[in-house]
Amino acid sequence: MTQERRILLGRVLGAFGVRGELKLHSFTDPVSTVMKYQPWTLIHNGVERELDKVRGRETNKGMVVTFADCSDRDAAEALAGAEVWVARRLLPPPKPGEYYWVDLEGLTVVTREGVELGKVAYLFETGANDVMAVAGDRERLIPFINEQYILDVDFDAGRITVDWDPDF
Repeated sequence: MTQERRILLGRVLGAFGVRGELKLHSFTDPVSTVMKYQPWTLIHNGVERELDKVRGRETNKGMVVTFADCSDRDAAEALAGAEVWVARRLLPPPKPGEYYWVDLEGLTVVTREGVELGKVAYLFETGANDVMAVAGDRERLIPFINEQYILDVDFDAGRITVDWDPDF
């Protein structure tokens, strides 16, 4: 049986107050959207557990969440660094021209001339635009800007076509 594909949606930063509430750095936009996608798989120190019915609220300092079995500050502090993952199938389909990064990872990247550059290793934000790291004969960092550098994303073929000089 293959493991279901998951997406990292947040990370526990530490305790919030004394009642077991936790500060959560949500990677969703808006940050409160993380609450829509449950159950969560919490991974901490190599141990996984499923959490359902997590409660949370957005504050001016970010998300604050409550887990059923976390009732005091010490328990909350012990979970600092835990990652919140959800099954990919729980997320809605992306809008046209938008992509979940996890869906792009592993796709083959080719130039418009058909030169293979490698596979998408990961993506990251720079503030100005997202960047796609392509691992091949060497690592290439390609701005993920549709129509300018990203010409086509073909999931059926497992390929992204880019306007990029292979020597760059």
